Amino acid sequence: MKQFSDLDVIDVLCDSKHNGCMNTPGDSVIHSPFHAGEQALQHDTGAFGTLSVAGPRVIRDHMPDQHRTFFEQLPWLVVGALDSTGQPWAWALAGPPGFMQSPDPHRLVVNAPVATRGTQAGVLEPGAPVGLLGIEPHTRRRNRMNGVVQAADDAGFSVRVGQSFGNCPRYIQAREPQWAGPWAPGPLQEAADVDDAARTLIGQADTFFIATAHPDAGRQSAVAHGVDVSHRGGRPGFVRWASDGTLQVPDYSGNHFFNTLGNLLLQPRCGLLFVDFDSGTLVQLAARAELVMDGPALRDHAGAQRLLVLHVLAMRRSVAALPLRWGLATPSPALP
Repeated sequence: MKQFSDLDVIDVLCDSKHNGCMNTPGDSVIHSPFHAGEQALQHDTGAFGTLSVAGPRVIRDHMPDQHRTFFEQLPWLVVGALDSTGQPWAWALAGPPGFMQSPDPHRLVVNAPVATRGTQAGVLEPGAPVGLLGIEPHTRRRNRMNGVVQAADDAGFSVRVGQSFGNCPRYIQAREPQWAGPWAPGPLQEAADVDDAARTLIGQADTFFIATAHPDAGRQSAVAHGVDVSHRGGRPGFVRWASDGTLQVPDYSGNHFFNTLGNLLLQPRCGLLFVDFDSGTLVQLAARAELVMDGPALRDHAGAQRLLVLHVLAMRRSVAALPLRWGLATPSPALP
């Protein structure tokens, strides 16, 4: 009998139509890593039966050694956390490879002083839920880790693992980061509306990141009820400004975990992060999401299975927040 690796399982989930699911919405899942919002969408797509078996296998309460090594070799990290009002925000921080360390499978230490944490908006204090995404675009590898802040001070913070899992390489544009030398981050700019420069960056983007949260994040101990931050990719212009000022984002076929959309189904607030890969500038948006399952707007996006409509609530920008510059991107072969 063939033995499958975790990546094999994830690839099957990305590619499978999940026909013939034997489970029904009334079936129980023992030790399921998925909450009600995620499971509802899994049922809608027929993925629930497969994920009731595969989910507990590939979503762990600790980091396997390959994930620990992966985070330690990265020069940057994408973070999602909540502010004092419960609004999710996504941002990125950077450091020389080795600035993240995993002393044991249940912990990740991020040695990032406050001054180097980019346009941080979420609260990083003991007990706060947090989502982390390690991504290496030029190899199209990415691992996610959701947990709780154990300790935080001016020198950095540590996170106790709640969930650790890999993602398939779909929709990642291959570009390699290079250290930019002396680093002088610009001032933080905040605004209620998105200005022309940010609108242009967003309208030309082929990549962004989205932070979401379960409505009970930070209020109970269930590991599935936390904060998550995820990658989204498409061809340049896949994020579109609609005439009413909202953003439209196609949702393509993925691993059917529905971590992001499951959270949004229960809690529509989210945080978006757009990176200017030429300058290291970060643009963060606070937004409210609507999930569109059908209709003309969805059909305008080739290959999309669902559509996210995002109402922007606020913007934050930090010029040259990252000391990294990325080369030209090689588009993902999975793009529609």
